[in-house]
Amino acid sequence: MASNTMRKVSLRNLAAHKLRLVLTVLSVVLGTAFVAGSIIFTSTVSTAFDGIFNNVALGVDTQITPKESNSSGVPDSVLDQLEDNKSELGIAKIMPSYSGPATIAKADGKALQTGGAPSVGSAFQPPDQRLSDTESRLIAGRAPAAPNEVALNDSAADEADLKLGSTTKVAISRGMGAPMEVTIVGLLNVPGDTSGFTNVQFLESTAKDLFSDGSHSQAIDLQAVQGVSPEELKSRVGALIGDGYELRTGDQVRQDEKDNINQFLDVFNYILLAFAAIGLIVGTFIIYNTFSMIVAQRVRELALLRAIGASRKQVTRSVLLEAFVVGLIGALIGLAAGIGIAALLRALTSSTGLPTASLQIGATAVIACLVVGIGVTMISAYAPARRASKVSPVEAMRESATDGQASLKVRTIIGIVLAVVAVALLAIGAAGEGPGAAATVGGGALVMIFAVVFAAPALSRPFVGAIGSVLARPFGKIGQLARTNAVRNPRRTAATAFALTLGLMLVAVIGTLGSSFKGTIDEAIDTGLTANLIISGSQGSGFSPSVSESVDGIEGVESVVSFGAVQAQVDGDSVWGYSPIGDMETVTPYEMVEGPPTVEPDGMVVGERTSKEKGWNIGDTVEMTNFDGTVVPVTVTGIFKDNPLVDPWAIGSDAYQKLIPEPLRTDVFAAIKTVPGANIDQISDRVEDATADYLTVKVQTPAEFKGEQSSQIDQMLSVLYAMLGLALVIAVLGIVNTLALSVIERKREIGMLRAIGMARAQVRRTIYIESLLIAIFGAVLGVVLGVAFGWALVRTLRYWGLGDPVFPWGLIVITLVGAAIVGVLAALWPASRAAKTKPLEAIAE
Repeated sequence: MASNTMRKVSLRNLAAHKLRLVLTVLSVVLGTAFVAGSIIFTSTVSTAFDGIFNNVALGVDTQITPKESNSSGVPDSVLDQLEDNKSELGIAKIMPSYSGPATIAKADGKALQTGGAPSVGSAFQPPDQRLSDTESRLIAGRAPAAPNEVALNDSAADEADLKLGSTTKVAISRGMGAPMEVTIVGLLNVPGDTSGFTNVQFLESTAKDLFSDGSHSQAIDLQAVQGVSPEELKSRVGALIGDGYELRTGDQVRQDEKDNINQFLDVFNYILLAFAAIGLIVGTFIIYNTFSMIVAQRVRELALLRAIGASRKQVTRSVLLEAFVVGLIGALIGLAAGIGIAALLRALTSSTGLPTASLQIGATAVIACLVVGIGVTMISAYAPARRASKVSPVEAMRESATDGQASLKVRTIIGIVLAVVAVALLAIGAAGEGPGAAATVGGGALVMIFAVVFAAPALSRPFVGAIGSVLARPFGKIGQLARTNAVRNPRRTAATAFALTLGLMLVAVIGTLGSSFKGTIDEAIDTGLTANLIISGSQGSGFSPSVSESVDGIEGVESVVSFGAVQAQVDGDSVWGYSPIGDMETVTPYEMVEGPPTVEPDGMVVGERTSKEKGWNIGDTVEMTNFDGTVVPVTVTGIFKDNPLVDPWAIGSDAYQKLIPEPLRTDVFAAIKTVPGANIDQISDRVEDATADYLTVKVQTPAEFKGEQSSQIDQMLSVLYAMLGLALVIAVLGIVNTLALSVIERKREIGMLRAIGMARAQVRRTIYIESLLIAIFGAVLGVVLGVAFGWALVRTLRYWGLGDPVFPWGLIVITLVGAAIVGVLAALWPASRAAKTKPLEAIAE
């Protein structure tokens, strides 16, 4: 039989079964849309950032920065060297940089929220000192001429409802600077200004006082005289100042900024692609299920083709051609949907400070969409295509065979072996801690998923039979018939349920992690904190140590303990901890294993786990090196039982001041102990009044603090659940698809039942119950697996201080009830279609 004839047969077959075509195409669309959307969106944001960073370091031929970003900066001695050798080096202009985080108050006195965009303070540069004419420039007003005068970028001024002559406050989140009352004397146009971005420019001497220790600058920008190339200037300066600094040309600075943001965008892209992969995996099972049923329904048709001369290869190619057409259509529609998803993401993120650009629909997105859509569909259809080719001509003499009657023995044995291996890996991983243990749990979870793929058909019979005997019993013979339909083709039942299993497994894993994180936070606050009030920074940021000083002495406040952030190096490794300013025992009941609880000015107390990991014992001297190279010896004076609030270690105030330069000092939080019997609400109001000028700090009770942390976790989980909704939508589609095709396959059977007296309502009820049983099987299997994986994963995260696993029982119950409802809803349309079957027409086929 000619190939073009078989091609016509395949295409006509697709055209004759439009409903089946639509259902299968839709499963491809849902997966490929996220692939295209993620690539287009990240490409769009990357292009927008490239446009911004093209305006960075304009006019800069060489930039000098410290090798460590957390150091005090470039010392003024380097600046003096450059000034003294300016002509010999070929330098035209030298510009030191003084900048840092700063928050400005709006006209109503509240902090201007940036939506995640930077809010920085810097030094104003007069036009004759600038390295480029395209740098930020005044568009109204004048330059700052006094310490309390500032210039502000015009977009931030509009957002804050501020104008020339407005008086407001600026808070600095690092160092000991108190909030400043300033007057806006100039408005700026800043190249690359994005939504939410805020730039407050001070007099240079003021910026130096605010953002440096007086003897360092964050960077030094150099412009070469005419005839000296950037590379040549960089080489000359490097030879003069030595190897202790990082030297880059302006082009390198711009490229590094682009590379940094692209690394972040790559991570975001991987997350989106991971969810797309989930959708594709679930969709693969639906496509496989669909083509398996198509082959089963077309046994007579395919056998007749074989009888009139079609070879096995031609039959295989015929089925694969149908898969190719389905994949192509799905990929093209998925590309269009992906463009829509990218446009929606761009609209959502444009209000959060991220820059925007026109959608970048490149060849990568188109090719990826086509390869994934067509590839997944054809791979999914290959096994059914091979099965179709094995149909012998004699089958044309028989009724259509029902797929799924072959023995399940071999695949079940494989599934059991894989399950044993998976359980062993999960147990080994759960017994350990750290990245290696988490990877072992991940490996065990992957093996278990494959075990379920192999063993689920055999498992479905007893499970569905058991729950069917309970749930279907009230429906009498109708329920019994539905139960029989659900178990008689275990392969189809398992494949249909697996889509729901995978989606709900991920929901259960994420739910267990979220509940465990919230449980750990609650336990840390409940058992590790005796303070009555907590001061924290907004959006997780730190705040100036002077905040705690402003609270000390307020009526009703017994003690204030602030916790400064400490980051240093020990034996070449980065370490972090806290420095409590005040008596830590008054706000947290940490229990000592060895040594006194008092933190000596030049000493440190260490958590029990950290003591074992680092080998830091009582009497040991730990040499901490800050990022300026200053070595500070600290003596271990005590070891405490692990405490989430104090872990991993805490150093004394003298060591902290030697280790962390004043401009870099920031508090993570502060705990307030009130006078016994005092009114907490009244004291909270007084503390809020005293700290209001700092703009970015919040005053909360422990219960409020816990609620906020839980709310933030819930917000992150809601985003993940929303994206996992893709897998659940595909799972529902899979149930609809399978039931619809099952109705087509059982048309003669349904016609016979209608002929002997079954009412339409009874037919619908049969399909409802069958779908309900399949959905519950998939849901229970998914929840059990998800809880097991979540439990094992949480156990491995003890390394990072996560507490015992907490299971989201409420979510589990809601999930199971929801699955039952989904099962019924998914059956509405197939059941209606089945009920409309005409007995005589069905029997005549």
